[in-house]
Amino acid sequence: MFAPTTDQPIETVDKESIPTLRFSQEDVLTDQAALERRSADAERASRLGNAYHGKLDIFFQTADGQPKRVQTAVWGAHPEYLTLKAGIMLPLRAVLGFDFY
Repeated sequence: MFAPTTDQPIETVDKESIPTLRFSQEDVLTDQAALERRSADAERASRLGNAYHGKLDIFFQTADGQPKRVQTAVWGAHPEYLTLKAGIMLPLRAVLGFDFY
């Protein structure tokens, strides 16, 4: 289970609002182990979404530093982004972590 370490409240957003959000060009993660874990979790999320249509929570950060959460299924994991249901793309560099349930 992933839980971001922040004092700020984490807003839950609809996946349809993601295209209207702005994301930093810098990765939110700097630790190599965290980057590798995020990549592996992204692949796991994609398998869960495709095989079982399973949803999960994705925690991410916008360009203004605000943490957000979206509850959705992941259809594809690419080196640069995630493809969510309805063809919505979320930059992988903005993802803080995943909560599988």
